Amino acid sequence: MPSKLFENVCSESVFHKLFQKLSKDLHDFIYYKYGAHFNPEDKVQDAFLTLWKNCEDVPPEKAKSYLFTIANNLSLNEAKHLKVVRNYEKQPVKSSTHITPEFKMQEDEYRKRFEKAMAKLPKGQRTAFLLNRVEGKRHKEIAELLGISRKAVEKRIYTALKKLREDLEEL
Repeated sequence: MPSKLFENVCSESVFHKLFQKLSKDLHDFIYYKYGAHFNPEDKVQDAFLTLWKNCEDVPPEKAKSYLFTIANNLSLNEAKHLKVVRNYEKQPVKSSTHITPEFKMQEDEYRKRFEKAMAKLPKGQRTAFLLNRVEGKRHKEIAELLGISRKAVEKRIYTALKKLREDLEEL
């Protein structure tokens, strides 16, 4: 006849009885202490899982305090983690770049001059150039789109490049 002294938490029947007896109280403890956003169901499951993994070291009479301690520690760890996350979210985003103000000014000036040079190009050259360089279309595709020969597309792109280089040569 087995005595209660020889029963341990590793016995499925003892573990099942502990779960039946303590899971609701453990859930309510976490829920009332930390709130629903701390997922009390998950904490209960994790606490019982930890108890099962350490069942040989925990006598049945200590199981209740063990479970409540584990669940409380899991919740405290989550609270600590959430605090770190919130503090990180509050920090302003550092936009550190290696671009100097001088480089930024030169870039802006170049962009303005490039836009002016593009505006000076005849419509046909500008269209062929942009279709080729920006949209990545091949000469044959551009010719079909514009209804002109492939040679005419090549000439328009070549002439546009030549004019752009002349206008931007100083930079």
